[in-house]
Amino acid sequence: MISEAVTTWTRAHPTLKERLRKTLRAVGYDTSDWMRIVMYRRCFAFIANLGPEQLDVLEISAGPHWAREFRFRSYTGTSYPSFDICSQTLPACFDLIIADQIFEHLKWPYRAGRNVLAMLRPGGHFIVTVPFLVRIHKSPMDCSRWSEEGLRYFLQECGFEDTGIATGSWGNRACVKANLTAWRKRGLFGSLANEPDFPLVVWAFAQKLPQPEKLTTPRPDSAASRIAGRASEIDILSKSSERVPS
Repeated sequence: MISEAVTTWTRAHPTLKERLRKTLRAVGYDTSDWMRIVMYRRCFAFIANLGPEQLDVLEISAGPHWAREFRFRSYTGTSYPSFDICSQTLPACFDLIIADQIFEHLKWPYRAGRNVLAMLRPGGHFIVTVPFLVRIHKSPMDCSRWSEEGLRYFLQECGFEDTGIATGSWGNRACVKANLTAWRKRGLFGSLANEPDFPLVVWAFAQKLPQPEKLTTPRPDSAASRIAGRASEIDILSKSSERVPS
């Protein structure tokens, strides 16, 4: 109860919140959400390897973490309900699209995944993070959960190819218990050891693989087809004239 009250108060006073965060970190108290620390480390490392300064980025229902961490070439953040990823796309295309703890709240996640794929440039990436062993949290609703395996199949159903998908997850029993009643910070002693059978968070990096160019066959009535047919006729007549009569 006290922890929730403090969280509510600090959210209403962002300047004081930042000062408090710096003070606590100075004495070794980690103010990060315990369940998301490893997840962000893995995701941030992935983006760093892509070269963030070269990326045009879209974040769906944007939060502060990603834009604060990187200097992207361009950054676009949407918010719900003015933009609904389940039914809308933007006219632009992007190198990277991020959905951080969003898809569990969507009525139609499959439609959203298809819209993400449509907005990615060939070779672009989609980073999606979702909770698993986490209590229901309506914002404004809470509809879905995916394991690593389930998230991989879901992304394939949306149109991503299996060879372009990498997944990860993190959690442990202590963190599961701690987050049953409140969103816990890591604090001084929160273990980052991973117990694979108790994942709190799951993530995936899905690439829109470039499609190979398709060879086109001329239509029977096309000019190219008529020219090819005429050349074949000339070749046949030429060969016939070379034969010696018996």
